[in-house]
Amino acid sequence: MHIFWVLVLVFYNGHFISTATGATSTRPDVVNIGAILAFNSSIGKVAKVAIEAALDDVNSDPKVLNGTKLNITMQDTKLSSGFLGIVEALRFMEDDTVAIIGPQHSVMAHVISHIANELQVPLLSFAATDPTLNALQFPFFVRTTQSDLFQMSAVAEIIGYYEWRDVIAIYIDDDHGRNGIAALGDKLAEKRCKISYKAPMSPKVDRNDISDILFKVAMMESRVIILHIYSAWGLDVVDVAHKNGMMGNGYVWIATDWLSTVLDTEPSLPPAAMDNIQGILTLRMHTPNSVSKRKFLSKWSNLTATKANGSLFRLNAYGLYAYDTVWLLARALDTFLNQKGNITFSNDSSLIEFQGGNLRFDSMSIFNGGKVLLSNILHVNMSGLSGPMSFTLDGELNGPAYEVVNVIGTGVRSIGYWSNSSGLALVPPEEFNAQEVNNSSNQQLYDVIWPGQIIQKPRGWLFSRNGKPLRVGVPNRINYREFVSQTEGSDNYIGYCIDVFNAAIDQLPYPVPYKFIPFGNGHSNPKTTNLLRRITTGEFDAVVGDITITASRTEMVDFTQPYIESGLVVVTPVWKLNYGTYTFLRPFTPMMWCVTGISFIVVGVVVWILERRTNDDFRGPLRKQCVTILWFSFSTLFFSSREKIVSNLGRLVLIIWLFVVLILNLSYIASLTSILTVEQLSSPVNAIKILTTSNDPIGFPSGSFVENYLTNELNIHRNRLIPLHSPNDYARALKAGPSLGGVAAIVDERAYMELFLSTRCEFGIVGQELTNMGWGFAFPRDSPLVIDMSTAILRLSETGDLQKLQDKWLAKRTCNSKGVKQEVEHISLQSFKGLFLLCGLACFVALIFFCLGE
Repeated sequence: MHIFWVLVLVFYNGHFISTATGATSTRPDVVNIGAILAFNSSIGKVAKVAIEAALDDVNSDPKVLNGTKLNITMQDTKLSSGFLGIVEALRFMEDDTVAIIGPQHSVMAHVISHIANELQVPLLSFAATDPTLNALQFPFFVRTTQSDLFQMSAVAEIIGYYEWRDVIAIYIDDDHGRNGIAALGDKLAEKRCKISYKAPMSPKVDRNDISDILFKVAMMESRVIILHIYSAWGLDVVDVAHKNGMMGNGYVWIATDWLSTVLDTEPSLPPAAMDNIQGILTLRMHTPNSVSKRKFLSKWSNLTATKANGSLFRLNAYGLYAYDTVWLLARALDTFLNQKGNITFSNDSSLIEFQGGNLRFDSMSIFNGGKVLLSNILHVNMSGLSGPMSFTLDGELNGPAYEVVNVIGTGVRSIGYWSNSSGLALVPPEEFNAQEVNNSSNQQLYDVIWPGQIIQKPRGWLFSRNGKPLRVGVPNRINYREFVSQTEGSDNYIGYCIDVFNAAIDQLPYPVPYKFIPFGNGHSNPKTTNLLRRITTGEFDAVVGDITITASRTEMVDFTQPYIESGLVVVTPVWKLNYGTYTFLRPFTPMMWCVTGISFIVVGVVVWILERRTNDDFRGPLRKQCVTILWFSFSTLFFSSREKIVSNLGRLVLIIWLFVVLILNLSYIASLTSILTVEQLSSPVNAIKILTTSNDPIGFPSGSFVENYLTNELNIHRNRLIPLHSPNDYARALKAGPSLGGVAAIVDERAYMELFLSTRCEFGIVGQELTNMGWGFAFPRDSPLVIDMSTAILRLSETGDLQKLQDKWLAKRTCNSKGVKQEVEHISLQSFKGLFLLCGLACFVALIFFCLGE
């Protein structure tokens, strides 16, 4: 690619004179450098004066280059960034040039950088800000100003600070514009923001083209517009936008540093132009105040009078960087010459085979000391008019910083600063406390006067329907009308979901006009998926109602924060337990009672056998001994036995038995207490697991997502699923039961079931929720209303207003029970089998030892 440009340029320019100077250790009297500028541009005319002033200052100070003078050749590109401009810019290469200052345009810098690489001539640009111009691709390109990568970081920081999510980018469709906006997109993505619409402009755009582009921009939702173009067209774009009503309330315009450059350069703009740009935010490269900067500013008017033929224009930031670029090059050259470097050139060996003919390729020369000079440039560390100048390992200037300014009245007002170390701050980065760096609480700006002369921050977007009411679809339900219903004879809608939506809308800091539109035939409940699909087709702008948030639905629309929890639950028939005379026997199963009673007798007999020989309490007539056995056994239940145990084996058996009795006693008391103090309902279905392992039919709401959940997640066969259409169908199916063509249970959302059960105490919810779901309001994908409505719903929840609405519309259960608890199971023998075995083993061992002792 670069060889091609070399060939073409030589064809147009004649030849590059090659002067192979012999090696010498003495300093040359003159060193030739070049400059590529657009003399009539805002940047070029200032830079021309600044470069000439810097050249005078360098040459007038013998200490800088120790007697060597700089000779500069300037070429005017005449505002052209195309091929002809490049040809004109390279005419100075007919002299032995060791470095080139410029060009202004990034497009031209891309091409000339190939030539600089081939000839090993450092290219120092004070105005080419395209972030893709880097040392990796163009090693001889040196940017002596700030990269647009940092400017776009500042813009993204501003967008994030004001909590806007979507922006529109208007940019010039060339390397400068496209690559700058690409960098902006990357920086916005880091803050979870995005460019929702890109509007490229041709480099040869006219006012009609601008009008067409802005018309499309006005149709977008976003009202935050980033304007990244050249100053030659910037004011025209703003003028057309003003005439189209795009500079009023609700709009946000952020211009890159082209606007601050125009305002800093021109002594005054026409009143109409100033009116057009009121309220715009723009960036300006920050250059710290210093004595040298103030001294240079004081003599600027004299410089323009002598070097610009009396033209009146002011100094801008690019002029400061242009001035410093000359000094940077001078210091690098001084180091190069101190290192015994020679200003020599040699032929390009790769082109010798093409020598001869009119193109004269053999005349092309390479600067032999280019690599050393380039290294010296990148190692310069100096203080200039623009502030400290040094380079990173990537070849970029250290300490990038921008000033954020707001156009007000006849001038601008600084509202803060940005740097890559401090972020947004009210003070310049050099004054920023190092301990507060990157502290998010310190990210702040002063108040802004926005377009339309308003102080309140614009919300940054507008309905794409140009202010027409939001079309909100609502399901036309035939049941559960407590959630959504239409008032007969009017267009008004009431219900829990409607009230929550209205309350959330009232919480928004801006008005949102809307109207409800019913969906459904009024004879059956509409399918939620079909309703949501109307958003994707553009028929509705939002959907409000009993809309459950599911994974499949989030692929179509965006949902707000859930405003009510409504997971899936199981509802079955239940009945109240009747407590009778023998309720006290219910804690234990019959088998448990039998084994416990036998154990009392067995332990009494064993203790009698072990004690009767040595213990007088267990002697006497047969009748007395039988009474003693029974009394001793059952008195252990209360730990109040009057008989003393004297044998060791007897004590062993008694200790183990008392432990068993203690456990039985505590378990019985706990179970009986639960039975008598908690009202219980009984159900033939205890959990969804029983449903999945049985063949009983299960009911579900017709047309809902419940059917897919039961079949796909719980693996229930579809033949067992019975679709039901209304609460009355629910009641009939549950009462009939599986034996009479009904269902064993119904699976539906909790919100519906609690409303269903509020007047039907013969049914109840069994077990835990199968899923954790909720209802939300649906909007189109990436709608900015989603975040604001979610915030409003959370605010309603925190203030308790959401609960008040729920209490208003969703009636509480009229029965005493608030839900179905699982019936307390009887304590079976299985639970205490180990204890009884332990006690039996102790008795058996004691008897064995007793017999052996006999």
